[in-house]
Amino acid sequence: MTEEHVYEGLFILDSEQYARDPEGVSGQIDKTIESLDGKVRVSRLWEERKLAYPIKNHKRGTYWLSYFRLNTSNLSDLNRQFQLNGNILRFLLLNIDPRLEEALVEHALIGPVKYESEPPIPEIFDSEDEVDDEDDEVVVDAVNGIDD
Repeated sequence: MTEEHVYEGLFILDSEQYARDPEGVSGQIDKTIESLDGKVRVSRLWEERKLAYPIKNHKRGTYWLSYFRLNTSNLSDLNRQFQLNGNILRFLLLNIDPRLEEALVEHALIGPVKYESEPPIPEIFDSEDEVDDEDDEVVVDAVNGIDD
């Protein structure tokens, strides 16, 4: 007996091909899922970014996120078709707990967090600590049980 499961698919697409034909490249993902009797819940652009390392001589990738339902017996065929698709540089399919489906679909519709600049990095030391180590001595003395 085969069952239908909820899957999350994250795809890294060829940015050059996506820039030339965004609907055609991204539409291949939905068409492939639907050709195997899957039901796409959400399929959207996540972001474009520089890759951590080159993949097939590409330095940038377009990330595409999909949530879909698919019969488990069709999963190996889906994997194979995505592997053969030249516009998909990498992909990852995850089986999602059905209880989380609605929350994940809602989150996917909202999109990724955008920063106007780099995310803020919390400062551990203030400028006085860099120049004056007096505070550090108090901490060390307190640890050793010596009071001023």
